[in-house]
Amino acid sequence: MAFPTVPCPLHIFEPCYRLMIRRCIETGTNCFGMCLADKIKGFADYGCLLEIRNVESFSDGRSVVDTIGRRRFKVIQHSERDGYNTADIEYLEDCKVEGADERELQSLHDAVYDQALIWVNSLKAEQKERIEGHFGPMPEKDSEPQASPNGPSWCWWLLAVLPLEGRAQLPFLALTSLKDRLSGIRKVLLFMAQNRHR
Repeated sequence: MAFPTVPCPLHIFEPCYRLMIRRCIETGTNCFGMCLADKIKGFADYGCLLEIRNVESFSDGRSVVDTIGRRRFKVIQHSERDGYNTADIEYLEDCKVEGADERELQSLHDAVYDQALIWVNSLKAEQKERIEGHFGPMPEKDSEPQASPNGPSWCWWLLAVLPLEGRAQLPFLALTSLKDRLSGIRKVLLFMAQNRHR
């Protein structure tokens, strides 16, 4: 699962995906989309555009591709090309709120960030080291939660590191309401806190 602003290193070894990566680089886009697999459609209806930052190739044809999430999208049409999935997509952006709704959103944002920080700081040292080694440290709280069309980067970082299955993470990509995303994250954090104390 890939999220905006979150590093997503990939091990590429299948010929069709090696071809896809090569085409992304040769055309200069340096980007491709990632979606969860879906048994019926082939892949999910929502995903994240990944930007290729670096490719380390090995003599046997495998490569490690250093990518980072950029933008969320909704799949409009599923397709396939040369063995890999393709799609027509539409980018998603959070709907902005103003006035009293904005003040309520800021308050919710700050409260959920503090709650997330408590969870992160409750992790065992080796867990936290592993997470930070892979995803980097938790991003700082945003002073302007609506500044990015994807919402605060710390939300995506947290969703990437929380012990959730892809099917539980996927609905968060589809949300265009930051309030709903924060409320969902708060529920997950509350559930985890309650289970830890049992």
